[in-house]
Amino acid sequence: MPDTLEILLRLGTAAILAGLVGLERETSKRPAGFRTHILVSVASSLVMIGNLYAFELLKYQTNMDPMRLGAQVISGIGFLGAGTIIKEGVTIRGLTTAASLWSVACIGLVCGLGFYLGAIFATCFVLLSLITLNKIEIMINKKNEYVNVVIKSVDRPGQLGRIGTELGKMNITIKSISIEPVDDYNVIIKLVLKGNKDVKTEDIIKSVTSIEGVSLIEM
Repeated sequence: MPDTLEILLRLGTAAILAGLVGLERETSKRPAGFRTHILVSVASSLVMIGNLYAFELLKYQTNMDPMRLGAQVISGIGFLGAGTIIKEGVTIRGLTTAASLWSVACIGLVCGLGFYLGAIFATCFVLLSLITLNKIEIMINKKNEYVNVVIKSVDRPGQLGRIGTELGKMNITIKSISIEPVDDYNVIIKLVLKGNKDVKTEDIIKSVTSIEGVSLIEM
Protein backbone atom coordinates (compact mmCIF):
# COMPACT_ATOMS: atom_id res chain seq x y z
CA MET A 1 0.00 0.00 0.00
CA PRO A 2 1.47 3.43 -0.95
CA ASP A 3 2.47 5.80 1.86
CA THR A 4 1.06 9.29 2.44
CA LEU A 5 3.44 11.09 0.08
CA GLU A 6 2.85 8.54 -2.67
CA ILE A 7 -0.93 8.94 -2.31
CA LEU A 8 -0.56 12.72 -2.55
CA LEU A 9 1.67 12.32 -5.63
CA ARG A 10 -0.85 10.06 -7.36
CA LEU A 11 -3.81 12.34 -6.67
CA GLY A 12 -1.79 15.44 -7.59
CA THR A 13 -0.59 13.94 -10.87
CA ALA A 14 -4.16 13.00 -11.77
CA ALA A 15 -5.31 16.56 -11.02
CA ILE A 16 -2.54 18.22 -13.05
CA LEU A 17 -2.87 15.99 -16.11
CA ALA A 18 -6.66 16.24 -16.16
CA GLY A 19 -6.39 19.99 -15.58
CA LEU A 20 -4.41 20.35 -18.80
CA VAL A 21 -7.14 18.56 -20.75
CA GLY A 22 -9.87 20.47 -18.94
CA LEU A 23 -8.15 23.79 -19.66
CA GLU A 24 -8.34 23.09 -23.39
CA ARG A 25 -12.06 22.28 -23.08
CA GLU A 26 -12.59 25.41 -20.96
CA THR A 27 -10.93 27.69 -23.52
CA SER A 28 -13.07 26.07 -26.22
CA LYS A 29 -16.15 26.95 -24.10
CA ARG A 30 -17.38 23.38 -23.81
CA PRO A 31 -19.97 22.24 -21.24
CA ALA A 32 -17.43 20.29 -19.15
CA GLY A 33 -14.32 22.33 -18.47
CA PHE A 34 -11.38 22.75 -16.12
CA ARG A 35 -12.98 21.85 -12.77
CA THR A 36 -15.10 18.99 -14.10
CA HIS A 37 -12.14 17.20 -15.68
CA ILE A 38 -10.06 17.56 -12.50
CA LEU A 39 -12.89 16.24 -10.33
CA VAL A 40 -13.41 13.22 -12.58
CA SER A 41 -9.71 12.32 -12.69
CA VAL A 42 -9.00 12.84 -8.99
CA ALA A 43 -12.09 10.83 -8.02
CA SER A 44 -11.07 8.04 -10.40
CA SER A 45 -7.57 8.02 -8.92
CA LEU A 46 -9.01 7.90 -5.42
CA VAL A 47 -11.23 4.95 -6.36
CA MET A 48 -8.22 3.00 -7.59
CA ILE A 49 -6.13 3.84 -4.51
CA GLY A 50 -9.04 2.84 -2.29
CA ASN A 51 -9.44 -0.34 -4.32
CA LEU A 52 -5.79 -1.25 -3.74
CA TYR A 53 -6.16 -0.46 -0.05
CA ALA A 54 -9.23 -2.69 0.25
CA PHE A 55 -7.42 -5.49 -1.59
CA GLU A 56 -4.43 -5.22 0.75
CA LEU A 57 -6.71 -5.13 3.79
CA LEU A 58 -8.89 -8.09 2.81
CA LYS A 59 -6.65 -10.27 0.65
CA TYR A 60 -6.29 -12.94 3.34
CA GLN A 61 -9.97 -12.90 4.24
CA THR A 62 -11.73 -13.14 0.87
CA ASN A 63 -11.13 -13.45 -2.85
CA MET A 64 -11.17 -9.97 -4.36
CA ASP A 65 -10.42 -8.55 -7.78
CA PRO A 66 -8.29 -5.40 -7.28
CA MET A 67 -9.48 -3.97 -10.62
CA ARG A 68 -13.22 -4.31 -10.03
CA LEU A 69 -13.94 -0.78 -8.79
CA GLY A 70 -11.82 0.71 -11.57
CA ALA A 71 -13.93 -1.11 -14.15
CA GLN A 72 -17.06 0.41 -12.63
CA VAL A 73 -15.57 3.91 -13.02
CA ILE A 74 -14.94 3.34 -16.73
CA SER A 75 -18.52 2.22 -17.36
CA GLY A 76 -20.11 4.72 -14.97
CA ILE A 77 -18.43 7.78 -16.47
CA GLY A 78 -20.66 7.30 -19.52
CA PHE A 79 -23.59 8.80 -17.63
CA LEU A 80 -21.65 12.02 -17.00
CA GLY A 81 -20.40 12.13 -20.59
CA ALA A 82 -23.94 11.72 -21.93
CA GLY A 83 -24.88 14.97 -20.21
CA THR A 84 -22.46 16.91 -22.42
CA ILE A 85 -23.94 15.63 -25.69
CA ILE A 86 -26.45 17.92 -27.42
CA LYS A 87 -28.35 17.17 -30.63
CA GLU A 88 -29.23 20.15 -32.84
CA GLY A 89 -31.00 18.99 -36.00
CA VAL A 90 -28.56 16.68 -37.77
CA THR A 91 -25.65 18.10 -35.79
CA ILE A 92 -24.47 16.39 -32.61
CA ARG A 93 -22.27 18.40 -30.26
CA GLY A 94 -20.37 17.36 -27.16
CA LEU A 95 -19.05 13.97 -28.26
CA THR A 96 -15.44 15.13 -28.00
CA THR A 97 -15.99 16.51 -24.51
CA ALA A 98 -17.66 13.26 -23.46
CA ALA A 99 -14.64 11.36 -24.81
CA SER A 100 -12.23 13.69 -22.97
CA LEU A 101 -14.08 13.03 -19.69
CA TRP A 102 -13.78 9.30 -20.27
CA SER A 103 -10.09 9.78 -21.09
CA VAL A 104 -9.27 11.71 -17.89
CA ALA A 105 -11.14 9.07 -15.88
CA CYS A 106 -8.80 6.44 -17.34
CA ILE A 107 -5.80 8.72 -16.73
CA GLY A 108 -6.90 9.10 -13.11
CA LEU A 109 -7.17 5.33 -12.73
CA VAL A 110 -3.61 4.67 -13.92
CA CYS A 111 -2.36 7.52 -11.72
CA GLY A 112 -4.03 5.72 -8.83
CA LEU A 113 -1.97 2.65 -9.75
CA GLY A 114 1.21 4.72 -9.87
CA PHE A 115 1.70 4.22 -13.62
CA TYR A 116 2.81 7.83 -14.16
CA LEU A 117 4.60 7.35 -17.48
CA GLY A 118 1.52 5.85 -19.12
CA ALA A 119 -0.66 8.65 -17.73
CA ILE A 120 1.69 11.36 -19.04
CA PHE A 121 1.95 9.80 -22.51
CA ALA A 122 -1.84 9.37 -22.67
CA THR A 123 -2.36 13.02 -21.70
CA CYS A 124 0.03 14.14 -24.44
CA PHE A 125 -1.91 12.16 -27.05
CA VAL A 126 -5.26 13.47 -25.76
CA LEU A 127 -4.03 17.07 -25.97
CA LEU A 128 -2.59 16.40 -29.43
CA SER A 129 -5.98 15.14 -30.55
CA LEU A 130 -7.90 18.06 -29.03
CA ILE A 131 -5.61 20.87 -30.16
CA THR A 132 -3.67 19.86 -33.28
CA LEU A 133 -5.95 17.30 -34.92
CA ASN A 134 -8.95 19.57 -34.33
CA LYS A 135 -7.63 21.94 -36.99
CA ILE A 136 -7.31 19.10 -39.49
CA GLU A 137 -10.84 17.92 -38.68
CA ILE A 138 -12.22 21.41 -39.28
CA MET A 139 -10.56 21.52 -42.70
CA ILE A 140 -11.98 18.11 -43.64
CA ASN A 141 -15.52 18.88 -42.47
CA LYS A 142 -15.65 22.43 -43.78
CA LYS A 143 -17.10 21.32 -47.12
CA ASN A 144 -19.95 19.47 -45.39
CA GLU A 145 -20.75 22.03 -42.70
CA TYR A 146 -24.35 22.14 -41.51
CA VAL A 147 -26.07 25.42 -40.67
CA ASN A 148 -29.12 25.91 -38.45
CA VAL A 149 -31.50 28.63 -39.68
CA VAL A 150 -34.60 30.05 -37.99
CA ILE A 151 -37.03 32.03 -40.17
CA LYS A 152 -40.14 33.93 -39.13
CA SER A 153 -42.61 34.23 -41.98
CA VAL A 154 -46.26 34.77 -42.74
CA ASP A 155 -48.26 31.58 -43.03
CA ARG A 156 -49.31 31.42 -46.66
CA PRO A 157 -49.47 28.70 -49.34
CA GLY A 158 -46.21 28.22 -51.25
CA GLN A 159 -44.08 30.26 -48.83
CA LEU A 160 -41.85 27.33 -47.93
CA GLY A 161 -41.42 26.58 -51.65
CA ARG A 162 -40.27 30.17 -52.28
CA ILE A 163 -37.67 29.85 -49.53
CA GLY A 164 -36.50 26.53 -50.95
CA THR A 165 -36.22 28.05 -54.42
CA GLU A 166 -34.01 30.90 -53.19
CA LEU A 167 -31.74 28.48 -51.34
CA GLY A 168 -31.62 26.20 -54.37
CA LYS A 169 -30.34 29.06 -56.50
CA MET A 170 -27.29 29.18 -54.19
CA ASN A 171 -26.83 25.40 -54.42
CA ILE A 172 -27.74 24.95 -50.73
CA THR A 173 -29.46 21.73 -49.70
CA ILE A 174 -32.18 21.59 -47.04
CA LYS A 175 -31.52 18.56 -44.79
CA SER A 176 -34.46 18.95 -42.36
CA ILE A 177 -37.49 21.20 -41.85
CA SER A 178 -39.77 21.91 -38.89
CA ILE A 179 -42.57 24.45 -38.68
CA GLU A 180 -44.05 25.92 -35.50
CA PRO A 181 -47.07 28.29 -35.45
CA VAL A 182 -46.59 31.67 -33.77
CA ASP A 183 -50.12 32.99 -34.15
CA ASP A 184 -52.92 32.84 -36.72
CA TYR A 185 -50.81 34.59 -39.35
CA ASN A 186 -47.13 33.75 -38.71
CA VAL A 187 -44.96 30.65 -38.35
CA ILE A 188 -41.39 29.85 -37.32
CA ILE A 189 -39.57 27.73 -39.90
CA LYS A 190 -36.48 25.88 -38.66
CA LEU A 191 -34.12 24.58 -41.32
CA VAL A 192 -30.90 22.60 -41.24
CA LEU A 193 -28.89 23.45 -44.34
CA LYS A 194 -25.88 21.77 -45.86
CA GLY A 195 -23.53 24.70 -46.30
CA ASN A 196 -21.87 25.80 -49.50
CA LYS A 197 -18.33 27.10 -48.90
CA ASP A 198 -18.73 29.56 -51.79
CA VAL A 199 -21.82 31.19 -50.23
CA LYS A 200 -21.48 33.61 -47.33
CA THR A 201 -23.94 33.87 -44.44
CA GLU A 202 -24.76 37.41 -45.51
CA ASP A 203 -25.79 36.17 -48.96
CA ILE A 204 -28.23 33.66 -47.46
CA ILE A 205 -29.77 36.29 -45.17
CA LYS A 206 -30.10 38.79 -48.02
CA SER A 207 -31.69 36.25 -50.34
CA VAL A 208 -34.22 34.89 -47.84
CA THR A 209 -35.24 38.29 -46.44
CA SER A 210 -35.96 39.46 -49.99
CA ILE A 211 -38.95 37.08 -50.02
CA GLU A 212 -42.20 38.86 -49.28
CA GLY A 213 -43.59 37.87 -45.89
CA VAL A 214 -40.24 36.94 -44.26
CA SER A 215 -39.78 39.21 -41.25
CA LEU A 216 -36.85 37.58 -39.44
CA ILE A 217 -33.98 35.19 -40.09
CA GLU A 218 -31.38 33.95 -37.58
CA MET A 219 -28.36 31.71 -38.27
